[in-house]
Amino acid sequence: MGIRRMSPLPLHQLWWAVALLPASFLLGCLPFGYWAGRLRGIDLRTQGSGNIGATNAWRVLGPGWGLWIFLLDFLKGALPAAAGLHCASATSIPVGDLLGSAAGLAAILGHNFTPWLGGRGGKGIATSAGVLLVLVPWAFLILISIWGCLFLAVRIVSVASLGAALAFPVATAILYPKRTVLLVFSLLASLLALLRHRSNIRRLLQGTESRFCRKNRGDLSGTGGSGA
Repeated sequence: MGIRRMSPLPLHQLWWAVALLPASFLLGCLPFGYWAGRLRGIDLRTQGSGNIGATNAWRVLGPGWGLWIFLLDFLKGALPAAAGLHCASATSIPVGDLLGSAAGLAAILGHNFTPWLGGRGGKGIATSAGVLLVLVPWAFLILISIWGCLFLAVRIVSVASLGAALAFPVATAILYPKRTVLLVFSLLASLLALLRHRSNIRRLLQGTESRFCRKNRGDLSGTGGSGA
């Protein structure tokens, strides 16, 4: 039996692939939560948990704002990952996994370390979820179920996010055992989530992490929860 060779990227797709990573990072950099807060005259970095993600926006600005910011941050991950798969549509699956994972990871890094705000971005949960839906949809369904169960059990967003992050590599290894690139991506994305939740982990160990609730306009100093 002959060895199946991967077809190379056509030249026009190669140029798209080269441009994809910086474009994905720049898209991820867009701080929608911060901008939404400024529209309301609020700097999310100084309110609630101090994070610009959807969770803190929900808490400080209200559910409507939180949902919109979650959707926008989600799309920041989903669109680059989908673009990566599209660029590799004429090639073998491993190349598609590589481009999709690289673009998704670039978007997550842009969200987490946005230069718009001096490198102080969100925690990447919503953006990562967008990447997962595109690259590993079955794992996404499992992880969103884990997240939901943990949140309903303890009402602490960071616990739900950390649980889903830890389960991500396990779910990927079980559901996509022969797709090494996806496993590597799952390990990197999980590690990023854990690193961005260091302060949450510290508060959990100290027993001071707050449960999820919307703050009143006169009380916006809570620190609990995980920014998306």
